[in-house]
Amino acid sequence: MVCPFYLFNFATEIVYDVIYMAMKRKYPVGIQSFEKLRTDGYLYIDKTPLIYKMITGGCPYFLSRPRRFGKSLLISTLAAVFEGRRELFEAFTTEQGIEQPQLFIAQSDWKWEKHPVLRFDFSKSNLTSLERLDEFIDYTLTGYEQEYAVPPSKASTSLRMTNIIHAAERQMGKKVVILCDEYDNMMLHNLGDAEMQTAIRDRFQDLFTPLKGEDSHLQFVFITGISKFSQMGIFSKLNNLENISMQPNYDAICGISEEELTTQLRPDIELMAANRGKTYDETLAALKQMYDGYHFSERMTDMYNPFSLVSALKSGKIDKYWFDSATPSALIAMLRQMPPLEIGDVDGAFCESGDFNKSFDSYNAPLPVLYQSGYLTIKRYDEDIDMYTLGFPNEEVRKGFAGSLYSYVTNTPGEDRERSALMKAYKMFWRNDDLPAFIEAIKAFYAGVPYQWEKDNRNEHYYHALLYTLLVAFGADVVAEEPSAKGCSDITLKMPRGIYVIELKYDDTADAALEQIDRKGYADKYALERLRVGDGTSGIGRPVTKVGIAFSSAERNITDWKAV
Repeated sequence: MVCPFYLFNFATEIVYDVIYMAMKRKYPVGIQSFEKLRTDGYLYIDKTPLIYKMITGGCPYFLSRPRRFGKSLLISTLAAVFEGRRELFEAFTTEQGIEQPQLFIAQSDWKWEKHPVLRFDFSKSNLTSLERLDEFIDYTLTGYEQEYAVPPSKASTSLRMTNIIHAAERQMGKKVVILCDEYDNMMLHNLGDAEMQTAIRDRFQDLFTPLKGEDSHLQFVFITGISKFSQMGIFSKLNNLENISMQPNYDAICGISEEELTTQLRPDIELMAANRGKTYDETLAALKQMYDGYHFSERMTDMYNPFSLVSALKSGKIDKYWFDSATPSALIAMLRQMPPLEIGDVDGAFCESGDFNKSFDSYNAPLPVLYQSGYLTIKRYDEDIDMYTLGFPNEEVRKGFAGSLYSYVTNTPGEDRERSALMKAYKMFWRNDDLPAFIEAIKAFYAGVPYQWEKDNRNEHYYHALLYTLLVAFGADVVAEEPSAKGCSDITLKMPRGIYVIELKYDDTADAALEQIDRKGYADKYALERLRVGDGTSGIGRPVTKVGIAFSSAERNITDWKAV
């Protein structure tokens, strides 16, 4: 019989070995070069099975993914494959003594032939004008003309591109590979400027028109962006591109899947758990809530945001990395172009498949724009009616979007005083269950909200939506318009010590709000609610409090409230 103490020590040693392995990891935050990633010993989630499937398919491809989802690293990996750099994919030990595992494609039947590779990276942040775009295109083409001995020419971009393709094929004896990253970067930064959009389109059409006519000289074409290519009108003459953005077979080609996280990254989660004083399951649940939830096809493969996840593993802290990295200003600029939005308009909204093909220029249809930008994702797909349900992928995006929406609605960028005070009051309410102090903070908050919207928008729904938006931004467990048998309650707020069913009335009384809660049975569904306690037995139910709040149009604030 094996000694239990021995088993304990053996298990402990395994955990220590796992943690030690994770401690040696180098996390590639911001690393977009596949060569640097491998030779410097950074962690790489093997995407080469999907890359192999794609490059042996024989089609030119387009892939849409949100920013910082690994598109540039994918482009760099494809370049290494077609440049025949098999040594980067084999198992080897770096100069720092870090062992890099063999990747799938290195043991496949792929022929490691060296092809000429033409790369166009439009993710450069300095492409802020047509002059700089023209300079960048000219600089890139000139470099390839020199590399493949094409005489200097003042010909059109289209003709220069054609000449480079032919010369590269002649010089290397292999067909040409075209890789284009973030083609729509400049267009997305100039949405709303019709004249600029047209000018940018003209440049890209001139650059990419040869790709279809020169198909017999091309081995592989791959283009990435945020927006779906058909929406920009750039590739109307390149209609042989296969859009794999929402194909189930490729939904995990960028990002980190649930399976990859719990297998290849399990040591890293164990290390984070040990450092945080949490269990593996607790840490995995926290990562899932914050970074999981992206779905790029009806297959609903769970995908984690790679930038945020790797940033969290590197720092040991679960935080808003993706959303805070330049997203708020970009989102607010986007919201200014759209019809007025509320959280409830987008979280749980329905979208037909054809909606994803609507023009990206038009903000009258915001759902596809928000989906492709990464603020919304597919929550459900109903094949019978070909209908998608969209929603926020995770807490990082949900809270960040709500905060940006608040800043847009009130036109108060940053952490304004009233919002900050309300957040502090909410945290005290969460800890101490002090409802009166929280209501007073709400009153102070409304008193400080600038009068930005048109007068006819100042009604019960406006104040309800603004409060709900802030509660979401604070990370509250809150539901708006929660349905019951006879209607929908305004706000249901779930706190550790109680559940609050809140009804708001405009130019009416708190008693009228409470009467509506009772008459329509908004609180009935929570009457038998029970908690689970640590030993798995049924605990006591959280008390349910009904809250009626009355607003005055004259005062533009709360004038009466009651709780029972």
